[in-house]
Amino acid sequence: MTSGKNHDRITWLCLPWIFIGTIIASKDLLTGFVVASGFLFSGLMFGPDLDIYSVQFKRWGYFKFIWLPYQKYLPHRSFFSHGFIIGTVIRSLYLCFILLLVGLILGAIALMISPEIWQDTVNNLAVIGQVYLKEIIALFIGLELGAMSHYLADIIDSWLKKRQKKKTTRKPKRRIKKTTAKKPSAKRKVNRR
Repeated sequence: MTSGKNHDRITWLCLPWIFIGTIIASKDLLTGFVVASGFLFSGLMFGPDLDIYSVQFKRWGYFKFIWLPYQKYLPHRSFFSHGFIIGTVIRSLYLCFILLLVGLILGAIALMISPEIWQDTVNNLAVIGQVYLKEIIALFIGLELGAMSHYLADIIDSWLKKRQKKKTTRKPKRRIKKTTAKKPSAKRKVNRR
């Protein structure tokens, strides 16, 4: 499995190409920035290795505790953490669920302080989802591209290690020497005295 440092190198090396490629494909600088930001966030903090005690997990600092239930219920390298698209969807839904819980707590406090603030916040969130739908999709694409760089690095690394192992464990074929059958020799003379 590829180390955390190598995953980081891959993320930093691919980042300019993701940014430039997105700008060329979308003809929009903002979309390029959003996709590249999602890619960087996914590569460094939001990738598939949040299911173990990893570099990505440690980068959450004081907030890494929010990933403990995720780690407990998802085995490492399972389809649900390292699966194409499904891994990013599950991590995104999980993080949104945590943010929703925090939002409900803060909302309850805001409701006690001022009901108008709570209503304005709910209305603004609904508008954000509609107005910024393109950017939300671009962010998800960036998150998935960051996760894909991780999956692909793990797959290639595992394949190379397996191939290398086969080469080193393969026993050389023993060559069988062709021996010529010896002609039966004349009977030995036995000396009897």
